[in-house]
Amino acid sequence: MSDLALHNYFRSSTSVRVRAALNLKGLHYDYVPLSLLAGEQHGAKHLALNPSGAVPTLMTGQGPLSQSMAILEWLDEEYPEPPLLPADAWGRARVRSLAYIVVQDVHPVNNLRVLQHLEGEFGVDPSGKAAWFAHWASAGMAALETRLAQEPETGDFCHGDDVGLADLCLYAQVLNNARFGVDMTPYATIRRIHANCMDVPALKLAVPANQPDAV
Repeated sequence: MSDLALHNYFRSSTSVRVRAALNLKGLHYDYVPLSLLAGEQHGAKHLALNPSGAVPTLMTGQGPLSQSMAILEWLDEEYPEPPLLPADAWGRARVRSLAYIVVQDVHPVNNLRVLQHLEGEFGVDPSGKAAWFAHWASAGMAALETRLAQEPETGDFCHGDDVGLADLCLYAQVLNNARFGVDMTPYATIRRIHANCMDVPALKLAVPANQPDAV
């Protein structure tokens, strides 16, 4: 039994981010699967931990912690090696701003509950949902590609040559994009960074297909 337990869904990109961070930092944790398609996130037991009815939720010695970005920053403060954020203020701000393109501009309008609402409330069919997803994902990827391709701080990864917070968000989103057939051809820098991420064992271990509840 570990001091940490991650309540998550294998295919959730926010869950991927946290699994990758836990793996990078060499932390042992109990894997608690929730099926979002079956609605288990809305059960009374999970809502008692996370009233938002979302994943992931990290159980810690101090209690449950929700919201993947808050979890990532908490992990980085509690377990600082290897760091997810640069040592300098400008570097930290840059990394956060890159991550937020995914976290704030792409993910909120493309997560499962939004897609389910489009289907249930407005009758959007699967091809329409895929088009919706691709629209917002492509807009975010275009902005991210422009910055990563032009800014001198970009290296093997989003910021320099070590995996950081922005990379966790980028690679998890690219994995999600593939499920919806988003054309990544225009985004050479993103594809290069994603390939580098997939060469990192801790990140590869966190991908959906490698989880115990993968179906």
